[in-house]
Amino acid sequence: MDKNKTIESMFASGAHFGLGKSRRHPTLSAFIFGTKNGTDIFDLEKTQVLFEKAKTFVTSLAKDSKTILFVGGKKEAFKTIRNAAELQAMPYVDGRWIGGTISNFVQIRKRIDRYEKLISDREKGELAKYTKRERMLIDKEIASLEKMFLGIVSMKKIPDAFFVIDPRKEKIAVKEALDAGIPVIALCGSDCDISDITYPIIGNDTSKMSIQYFVDEISKAYQTGKISKK
Repeated sequence: MDKNKTIESMFASGAHFGLGKSRRHPTLSAFIFGTKNGTDIFDLEKTQVLFEKAKTFVTSLAKDSKTILFVGGKKEAFKTIRNAAELQAMPYVDGRWIGGTISNFVQIRKRIDRYEKLISDREKGELAKYTKRERMLIDKEIASLEKMFLGIVSMKKIPDAFFVIDPRKEKIAVKEALDAGIPVIALCGSDCDISDITYPIIGNDTSKMSIQYFVDEISKAYQTGKISKK
């Protein structure tokens, strides 16, 4: 997609809308085109440049069979994040970030292994030896582990990159990634601090339509890398 078409698509999705001027983070000032009725308007030409850099990086990751962890727990993003990650067979977090997912990955992985074993035992009928009450407790444990870890069951090692919707909301996840030296691609609204984000994408991170657009394009960029690898 050429530059003008990308900007038109972003505009059509409402990507140009920021939040109220009073909520603007100083690191976003250079990306504001103007303010209308108290609402910041992004300069989509500048967003387009950043977006192309992010997509190029994503495509390069796919070419090298690298893993991206998709993170987006806010209500406007979680379904889109989950669908895109599943489409690309990537891990995802579409709910509350579990502290230590990266910084204490060994222990987190043990809990995931426990979940996989319990699921396997249940499918094989090996839980029949327990009492009804014991099976009920095991089912509760499975449900709890599933709620926390279902999206990252496939993640056998620390991911090679993060793709985050709203790094302000997902600040714990972003900090864990950056502390571990993992690059972060992030859709950043006007209230986000982008100073430490490796590949910031400046755009509306509160609208379902805007989030859908950016997530779909990142997914396509990864798919492009997979195809070129073949």
